[in-house]
Amino acid sequence: MENFIRKIPKSDLHVHLDGSVRPSTLIDIAKREKIKLPSFTEEGLNEVLFKDNYANLLEYLRCFDYTIPAMQTPENLERVAYEFAMDNINEGVCYVEVRFAPQFHMSKRMDIETILSSVAKGMDRAKAEYNNRPEVRSGVNPEFHYGIIVCAMRAFGRGLSEYFDMFLDAHKYSDQKMVHALASYELAKATVHTRDKLGLPIVAFDLAGAEAGNPAEDHKLAYHFAHKHFLHLTVHAGEAYGPESIFQAITDLYADRIGHGYYLFDVGKVADPEITDPVEYVRKLAQYIADRRVTIEVCLTSNMQTNPAIGDIKNHQFRKMLDARLSTTLCTDNRTVSKTTVTKEILLAAEHFNLHGKPLKSLLVYGFKRSFFPGTYAEKRKYVRTVLDRYELLEAEMLKLPSQPGDDF
Repeated sequence: MENFIRKIPKSDLHVHLDGSVRPSTLIDIAKREKIKLPSFTEEGLNEVLFKDNYANLLEYLRCFDYTIPAMQTPENLERVAYEFAMDNINEGVCYVEVRFAPQFHMSKRMDIETILSSVAKGMDRAKAEYNNRPEVRSGVNPEFHYGIIVCAMRAFGRGLSEYFDMFLDAHKYSDQKMVHALASYELAKATVHTRDKLGLPIVAFDLAGAEAGNPAEDHKLAYHFAHKHFLHLTVHAGEAYGPESIFQAITDLYADRIGHGYYLFDVGKVADPEITDPVEYVRKLAQYIADRRVTIEVCLTSNMQTNPAIGDIKNHQFRKMLDARLSTTLCTDNRTVSKTTVTKEILLAAEHFNLHGKPLKSLLVYGFKRSFFPGTYAEKRKYVRTVLDRYELLEAEMLKLPSQPGDDF
């Protein structure tokens, strides 16, 4: 089964570039640029920083205090992006939507155009190398494609980046929430401008950061601008907060997809006193998400690490999502920080949620169908068809399973 999963074409729609830096690269850059690390060996980093288990979300996020400083030049961004793409390619991921927050990298030395074009340059180099391989040119394997998702932050403080410090200085007499909203609005405008000016495959806008105390509705202006300028929209919601966070992401921010969505079914986390029947509220919200085919970007390993209270993976809400027939796709979140791959995530789901045969195939195809593919609708359909054909060929060869009626897209 593992060999089959490794060989089939896969996608990853929720993965952070700064959480997927190779440890060896982090060490190399840190030595060259005199960045402090808790260890300068891969073994040491994997013991004290990139752990198998974390105490909570805060400890998990501490890893980014070391990866982001190593991504502050065009050369380093390009290198990290290239290696990220090759790591995906080498495990059979042929479509990926890489996301990161450019405002963590912006400074007087590097503007958003430079940042986004550097990441695209690295991704394009890997794409060109892979797509020129004989097995791809002959049509045996699908081509590699990618999109870039730009992340805004729900909130930020001093010391996170030179850009954020300058932004706070420029608005020191303004309400903090207003400043956060203005930063995301500025980012939305810069994202659209860069996409249109440079023709980069920037496919979507995202909102990340602490949900509690930082509601999605604060960022309506940014999302309204992105929506009007034909950017797809995804939102981190329901990762550490309740169903209302997901509701806001969909109704206030027009979300096409939801990042994590773990607490969608948690009635106990409904906090609004005006919701008199939390059970009915959650039922209707889940039905609404199912009807509208809003896709949940599920990150099994990451959720287990940031929320140890889950305990056993069989307790993960993914089971309820499947039972409710929600549109879901399996993602890594952070390849390095979570020590995971798309292959590992699929194997986890197959083993613990009894996903085999057609249900497994349908889930994996959703990763392509619900993507923000940077091409025309006709090109996307053709690409999905190519992926499905390759999947079914490998299924017949390796698992001896015949193609089943209704395997369409």
